Amino acid sequence: MIVLKAPQSQVLAALQSVAGIVERRHTLPILANVLIRKAGGQLQLTTSDLEIQIRTTAELGGDEGAFTTTVGARKLIDILRTMPADQVVSLESSQSKLVLKGGKSRFTLQSLPAEDFPLVQESASFGPAFSVPQKTLKNLLSQVSFAMAVHDIRYYLNGILFVAEGQQLSLVATDGHRLAFASATLDVEVPKQEVILPRKTVIELQRLLSDTGGEDAPAIEMQFANNQAKFSFGGMEFVTKLVEGKFPDYNRVIPKNHKNSVTLGRAALLASLQRTAILTSEKFKGVRLNIEPGTLRIASNNAEQEEAVDELDIDYGGDAIEIGFNVSYLIDALANMGQDMVKVELQDGNSSALVTIPDDANFKYVVMPMRI
Repeated sequence: MIVLKAPQSQVLAALQSVAGIVERRHTLPILANVLIRKAGGQLQLTTSDLEIQIRTTAELGGDEGAFTTTVGARKLIDILRTMPADQVVSLESSQSKLVLKGGKSRFTLQSLPAEDFPLVQESASFGPAFSVPQKTLKNLLSQVSFAMAVHDIRYYLNGILFVAEGQQLSLVATDGHRLAFASATLDVEVPKQEVILPRKTVIELQRLLSDTGGEDAPAIEMQFANNQAKFSFGGMEFVTKLVEGKFPDYNRVIPKNHKNSVTLGRAALLASLQRTAILTSEKFKGVRLNIEPGTLRIASNNAEQEEAVDELDIDYGGDAIEIGFNVSYLIDALANMGQDMVKVELQDGNSSALVTIPDDANFKYVVMPMRI
């Protein structure tokens, strides 16, 4: 049976949209595979890692009729990538194998039975569905995702807090040293939600969501259950386990009423930090900021006794403050913002700093100081 017959670009795009969660090495070998279900002219591709499941449906030609199998997802993608984008490729079933053909090339791949593929058990009690523009969610994710923890034993930090209430959608991420908060006002009222999305889900959503705006841009439909979330967009269905646990009270972490603030160009500050970061020590990545009326001086040094000093002229009339930071934390925040100007609020050399966008309460970034 000819399972599919279509240009390489279409087949590759469909496979790549579901293959992001597939691990090359897995305790269950079948989880390295993509589940292929054919019903007439429609092909359904499904991948799973037991906690996340992604499914897409595509029209990719081939024979009429029903057929199911599983085949190595990464292998299939690696082979397709080596073929020209406009070349018509076909996938045919032959006993317990699949044969991929394109031009004069032929690849015979081992398949595993579809009935052995462990699908994620979907919750029976999803709440009401609501929709958000894909661009809105993608922008919010990009503004906070860099602050997620990586492999923290406080597992609830390895993800993003997703809060929906009224017409407000807010996302929060923290790794204990810094916290990023981003919020957007929606056109519609949304059911109240407060859940933690896992890190892998966040990364995958960022990869798959479209950032094209406009009236015709497809929305992402969301539904939540006690321990699961379901997202549907652009012909894709994405089911993920949620992180259980209590996220820290982010409102207590965000400083209020810092008495010193300076507004300056984001690009200039970012470039200055990137220059001084070159001579920080590999382990600590520390820079010293000296802020005094008219001048911001950024300095770093390392174990080889090398030193970098950079100065920016600023419009500032507050207290003279010397404060140390992990330069990576500052660079991450500034590199993920698109605005021209940023506002930095400080109390003294020992209190956390608050980075915001002037006249915009929808983004807040808190970073703890470090001793240098």
